[in-house]
This record gives sequence, C-alpha cells and structure tokens, in this order.
Amino acid sequence: MTTTDPVGHKDTAVEETHGDEAARGRKRRRRTRRVLLAALTLLAAGVVAVAGTLWWAVDHYTGKVSRIPNAFPTNVPESEQPAPAKGGETFLLVGVDARSDLPTTGEDAQAPEWKRGAQRSDTMMLVHLPADHRHAYVVSLPRDSWVSVPGNGKAKLNAAFSWGGPPLLIDTVQRLTDVKVDHLAVIDWSGFRTLTDAIGGVDLAGRHMNGDQALTYVRERYHLPRGDLDRTHRQQAFLRAVIAKTLTPSTMSSPLKAKHLLDQVTGVVSVDDRLSDGDLRDLMWKMRDVRASDMVFMNAPVGGLDMIKGQSVVLLDESGSSQLWEALRNDTMADYVAGHSLDRLGASTP
Repeated sequence: MTTTDPVGHKDTAVEETHGDEAARGRKRRRRTRRVLLAALTLLAAGVVAVAGTLWWAVDHYTGKVSRIPNAFPTNVPESEQPAPAKGGETFLLVGVDARSDLPTTGEDAQAPEWKRGAQRSDTMMLVHLPADHRHAYVVSLPRDSWVSVPGNGKAKLNAAFSWGGPPLLIDTVQRLTDVKVDHLAVIDWSGFRTLTDAIGGVDLAGRHMNGDQALTYVRERYHLPRGDLDRTHRQQAFLRAVIAKTLTPSTMSSPLKAKHLLDQVTGVVSVDDRLSDGDLRDLMWKMRDVRASDMVFMNAPVGGLDMIKGQSVVLLDESGSSQLWEALRNDTMADYVAGHSLDRLGASTP
C-alpha cells in the first residue's frame, strides 16, 4: 500500500506551480523578444525609408540645377593661372543685378545669365569650404574694388561680369587673388526675391522682411556710413539669416523639409557645368553638419577709399589681402582668422 506524505503533496504542488510560472515566464520573454524584434525591424525599415527618401530628394533635385556652360576662362597664360589649392574648395558666389524683368538664373530662367552690358555683379563672395568640412569662410569682394580687368585695364570689379560674363569675372578674381576658383554659383535679383519669399522671409536689422524688402536692404549703400563695405556686410547678414533658417538639424533630417529646401534653392540658382550632380550630392553630405554659427563672414582687407575717373572706388590692402589669399590657397583659414584683425560681420549691421 502506498502512502503519501502530506508534506510531499505540498512539495509536488509547489513544483507544479513553479513549473507553470516558469513556462509562462518563458512565453512572456519570447513574446517580448518578438515584439522587440518587430519594433527594431520597423525602426530599421523606417530609417531605410527616410534615408532612401532623402537620397531620392537630393538625387532628384540636384539633377534640376541650371548649369552655366563655358563659365571658366580659356586661353589664359600659364603664368596667370593659379595653382590648385592645398586643401578644400573655393566657390565664387555671384549676385547679379540683371537689367531685365525676366529671371536669368535658375530653372525658370527666360533670359541669358549674361549679355554684354546688361548685368553687373553686385555681390561677389569667395566661399571657402575647408577639407575638414567643419566650417565655411565667406570673403566678400567689394563691387567697387579698383582692379585690373584682363584686356580692359583698370576698372571696378563688378564691370568684369558686365563686359565678359562669368569667364572674365573668374579670370579677374583669380588674377587678383591667385586663388583657384573651383566652382561658380550665380543668382539674380529675381531669384533672390523668390528664394526669400519661399522660405517665409528673413529677420534682418530687427525686423522681418519679405523678398522685396530684403532686396532693398542688401542693395542700399548710399546712406550707409561706410558705403560699399557696409553693403557687403548687409549681404553677408542676409546669407547668414537664410542659412540659419534653412540649414537646421530638423530640416536636414526630414526628407520632406529637405526636399522643400532643395526645391527652393535649385529653382533660382545656376552653377557652372563642371559641378556635376554627384559633386553636389557629395558636397551636401560632407557639409551636412555645418550651421550658420560655424561660418565666418568677412570683407577682404581694404586700404582706403578714393575717387578715380569720377568714380567712388575701394582700394584693397595689397599687403593684408596677400595673407588672406595665401590662407585660402593653403587651407589655413582657421589660423588666419585667429591671428588677424578682420572686418568681420558683427552682431549688428547697418
């Protein structure tokens, strides 16, 4: 006859209970793993979708950028050609005062970027992107700078574009600075207004401005204390305001916002035909973390103002400028900025 110890019955019940709980625990862990795996799968799919959409937007819109054919000078003597920079890239950014009611830059251009005597380059900036892609340096060349224009003698810098379009302007700037211009970007005042309105206006000089108001602001120079020099700082302030408003982490991480930004920019800007779609995509990727706070804006060193042939002109400081051009060539702008007193864009601009 088999007897059962009451205590044994109790132990068996406890074991069965523990076994059930262990089984339920294993099931819960399996469900948790499945849920986590599903969540991670969805997250990975979302990341891939976002990255894919962003890449599609970049790929799609860089292909829509208007190109300027034959933008670079030819038949320039070897002695007048600058050597390639030791690092980074330098862009020449040009704002054109087109004497036309029709847009001359961007995908909606209805008139040529250049027609002799029809446009002058009112804004000229050398934008240096260093090899480490952590900063950007913007050097304004005053439009009234008195310089040698190849084949035309001495004249204001902005006359070069009027007389010979992009090739003559690039040739003039390269001979002036001995800095190789890697690429060119041009926007006319029609595109300027369109871009400003498309991003909802900008905040300048303590007030919000639409396209027409911002254009009036950046073109004014006769009632400014330093004339053309203060005007260049106004142009820099506008560029900084646009960058601060558009190149934000939320914009660059959002496919829809990035697509919208690309749509705005590619619609109004023209670039040289040496800048391929692949170059543009690579540039956007490399500079993705640069913000307005990482950019340094300055004027080229100026020695003084003068009147020549009845014109008010700006005389560049040859000694001070030569050190700046050397820093651009050698990709040592950080050292140059740290060691020199500069006419930099300040917190307040006239």
